[in-house]
Amino acid sequence: MSLLSNLVNGISLGSVYAIIALGYTMVYGIAKMLNFAHGDVIMVGAYICFFATQNFGLHPILGALLAMVVCTVLGITIERLAYKPLRQAPSLAVLITAIGMSYFLQNSALLLWKSDPKVFPTFFAFQDKATGEMKTGITLFDGGLTITYVAMFTVLMCVVIMVGLTLFTGKTKMGKAMRACSEDKAAAQLMGIDVNFTISMTFAIGSALAAIAGVLLCSSYQTLMPTTGSLPGIKAFTAAVFGGIGSIPGAFLGGILLGVIEIFAKAFNTQISDAVVFAVLIVVLLVKPTGLLGKTVREKV
Repeated sequence: MSLLSNLVNGISLGSVYAIIALGYTMVYGIAKMLNFAHGDVIMVGAYICFFATQNFGLHPILGALLAMVVCTVLGITIERLAYKPLRQAPSLAVLITAIGMSYFLQNSALLLWKSDPKVFPTFFAFQDKATGEMKTGITLFDGGLTITYVAMFTVLMCVVIMVGLTLFTGKTKMGKAMRACSEDKAAAQLMGIDVNFTISMTFAIGSALAAIAGVLLCSSYQTLMPTTGSLPGIKAFTAAVFGGIGSIPGAFLGGILLGVIEIFAKAFNTQISDAVVFAVLIVVLLVKPTGLLGKTVREKV
């Protein structure tokens, strides 16, 4: 039964990684850059939701929506101030800027909210009408397996977001503009597409997804601190590379697989679980650099 329990926990954790990885893969697929500040946007979203619900008494859904709005504005602001001036700069300059923005957000959070961890409430608890007790999940096999409501909601949200993004990029005018910019920005601009606006919208969508992931992640672990999004953000980047960065189904597959691998590694030995996750990245880069669902692109020089 522990095998099934680990599998459920792995899929739940992998779903959070997948949601974060979708933000990475969209930005990379369209802007061809790695936004390493993405993990810290997760942290900002979680803090906004926490204070909105605990200090201002907002409903958790309203708190999550407020977090999405704030993170969307933050994502657009980061893109306009930090990345847009470097549109034609070497990729190394953009990478260093992204790392600098990550440290800026972390230290700003330390100044605003201090370093002490906060207990993040679970928003997925319901009162049993028969017993009056608060239930956080369903129990199966005579108590042998417990599936939390937050785990079920996380998996559901991940599937909905993945399907929604796939339809958005394939069916809508903005989605097609994003795909055009991904293929060739200069040609897209000649066809009348506003490349700068399209990239800004990509950052907006990715940052909104980061807010959702932050709320789900903290609701699962019930802990919040300024470094909340750093390690999950890097692991989600690993998931994006694992599945094939630039591919929406690849981000989903990579996130789920990486979450399952991490949970089973923790079950074997907690101390080596993180090492196993990053070892997966090394193996993937050695064996199949484009990832599981990535495509090799040939360029004439």
